[in-house]
Amino acid sequence: MKKERKGLMIMNGVFTRTVMPLVTACFLGSSPAFGAHPLITDDTGTQGKGKTQIELTGQFDRDGEGGTRTEGWEAKAVLTCGMLDPLDLVFEVPYTWSSAKDGETVRQDGFADLLVALKWRFFEKGGLSLSVKPAVTLPAGDEEKGLGNGRASYGVNLISTYAKEPWSFHVNLGVTHNDYKLEADREANRDDIWNASLAAEYKLAESWKLVANVGAERNADVTSDTPPAFLLGGVIWSASENLDIDAGVKWGLNSPETDLSFLAGVTFRF
Repeated sequence: MKKERKGLMIMNGVFTRTVMPLVTACFLGSSPAFGAHPLITDDTGTQGKGKTQIELTGQFDRDGEGGTRTEGWEAKAVLTCGMLDPLDLVFEVPYTWSSAKDGETVRQDGFADLLVALKWRFFEKGGLSLSVKPAVTLPAGDEEKGLGNGRASYGVNLISTYAKEPWSFHVNLGVTHNDYKLEADREANRDDIWNASLAAEYKLAESWKLVANVGAERNADVTSDTPPAFLLGGVIWSASENLDIDAGVKWGLNSPETDLSFLAGVTFRF
């Protein structure tokens, strides 16, 4: 029994630092349903009426804190449907694998909470555009394993993009309200999480883009007031008009953020 309890305590630490930030990131935006993957920051772009986009992405995280080494994988499928030219409907399904080593190895995997979002571009003039993106996460993940909140949560993101070739710049400001089913999660985590981030894209050639991203959010851990902050760099190759392949690396700028992440993805449009 003591061994099982220790394993549960380890896994709670793993998911607090790795999986739950990824779930929260769904609100912040990631990938062209959310921004051009591997960027975390969203852009104002939409698919257009009747058009569809499918993204398949993967992420590997590595972190070490308090003598515990944690590693996690996340695979994500994102479907974006153009309802109107300035309005997209987004569905996201994440699956995670995580392990922690602290004298013993504990592994866990499963589906995380599902995301449904709308992105509406309500202003566009010259190179400047503005969008608003409300989102809700549905309790599909097992909260006992740390894979979800156990209850629906919601958030909203304000997005701005300024584009002037070969550059594009994106700014996100948002807030997420998390509701937790488990009393232990309610006691350990803050409910309302703000986020702020800035991203830049540079068109290196007709089919190549370099991307960079920096951002921070309020720490969900009630015992810490230090906002997790990250820096990301990556590349996007447009193999064709309707096919993108991307890769990136994300570094934690402080202790609350995951130390190192590798990201890759493929995007299909039709």
